[in-house]
Amino acid sequence: DSLLGIENVPQSGFNLALLASFNPIKNVNLRFVPGLSFQERGLNYTFLTADNKVETFLKRTESVWLQFPLALKLRTNRVGNFAAYALFGGSYGIDMQSQKDVDEAVAGKIVVKLEKTDITMDAGGGVDFFLPFFKFGIEMKTCFGVHDILIQENNKFTEPISKLRTRTFVLSLCFEG
Repeated sequence: DSLLGIENVPQSGFNLALLASFNPIKNVNLRFVPGLSFQERGLNYTFLTADNKVETFLKRTESVWLQFPLALKLRTNRVGNFAAYALFGGSYGIDMQSQKDVDEAVAGKIVVKLEKTDITMDAGGGVDFFLPFFKFGIEMKTCFGVHDILIQENNKFTEPISKLRTRTFVLSLCFEG
């Protein structure tokens, strides 16, 4: 009851991935883009202490995700050296740096723990530029988590949160040979 608010602190990260594409029919591609994603999350908690002072805590969770996204790419016809496209798909991820099994007695602090795996639904779009030796693409997509990734530990940092889902905005630069 002393919690005044929780604020999500947006953090940046980066991905490094390989692109495999299967083209069953013209302008339709099935894309598999396995890679590593380095992410950080921040939750800023504001509490009111017994002596009516405001106390804040920033709880950060760092993750290194091994991701396996599969997407359907629907592209327009090429006009000169340009084409636009839409993406729809999903991703399965494994957090290689998960603190799921951290013993808080050893760590000496309360750790906000997240599940080791996550599933997201992805949607976005982009443009392809056809250059003399390769294709350059710029795409923007958003990823929405399907299930709750917060591990409830019955402490002052996890109890007030009913669900915690992934929501990511990704800007990608793609180089295809």
